Amino acid sequence: MQIIDFECDTPTKEAVEDTVRLIQSGRGFDKEGYAQQMAPGWAAQIGMSLEEFNEAKATVGLTALALKLCEVDMTKAMTHAQVIAMLDGAGVAMACIGNAGRRASNEDVAAFAAEYPDRLIPWFRIWGDEGEAGVAALEQGVRERGVRGFEISSYREQRYINDPVYRPFLAKCVELNIPVRITVGVHLLSDRPYDYAHPKYIDELAIAFPTLRIVSGLGGYPWIPDMVAIAGRHQNVFIDFACRRVKYMLSPGAGYEALVYYGARGLQDKIIFGSGWGTSMVPLAQLVAETDELPLKDSVRAKWMGGNAAVALGL
Repeated sequence: MQIIDFECDTPTKEAVEDTVRLIQSGRGFDKEGYAQQMAPGWAAQIGMSLEEFNEAKATVGLTALALKLCEVDMTKAMTHAQVIAMLDGAGVAMACIGNAGRRASNEDVAAFAAEYPDRLIPWFRIWGDEGEAGVAALEQGVRERGVRGFEISSYREQRYINDPVYRPFLAKCVELNIPVRITVGVHLLSDRPYDYAHPKYIDELAIAFPTLRIVSGLGGYPWIPDMVAIAGRHQNVFIDFACRRVKYMLSPGAGYEALVYYGARGLQDKIIFGSGWGTSMVPLAQLVAETDELPLKDSVRAKWMGGNAAVALGL
């Protein structure tokens, strides 16, 4: 069984530097909502108790704390060789990079992947407001730098998935024969509408671009039945479950019953493993091992763990 991690964090020096740039631009995760959920982990990484973290948040603000966290991350940054060693230790043959929470700039992602072309699959994330220049940068990345996919996280731009600003990018993906991965599901940024990434908009895009391979990132929670139904309607719509631990997906009442049930049956060719280990703050090898608990036939599990990703990527 060949394992492909569809969302692999790469917390390198370059990734930390890009995180700082995002925070300074106002597009980082230093906002309420994420801070509430991630506070225990962030506090521990900085060396604070949760109480101290919340006190500091009230006095110096989230942005200052996020930058402090980046300082700590820089001292722990992985080398490129360590990232590959991590993949080896987890039994991961190939990993998509550039589409995760901990990622470097597009240029650095492409350069890193070029060092290990048989192991790393580079993705570009370009803001919708970059317009024609952004579309041109995507094409250049594919034709000249080996980029294999385009990532959209619309809620970070305060846009809906079906915002017209993305249409030129999607058309270019069709032309270049690369997939698009669109974050689907509720987000935690409490300063904007919760349904920016509702899966119903994936249905609209799949109708408009029937040959475009669309990977619905993060599974679509809490609208899992909708997401499953939409994937069943469209030949080229896939679902990855990055940042979702299997042990929680299998918990009664967790809301993933439809994905697991139909993913073992009629949608067995549509479900894709992604770790999102940096967001989960769980080692990659552990997340891979936890997939042993999936109630799947070996042949179906092989599809979930790598076969379906290869199809979506056009490998």
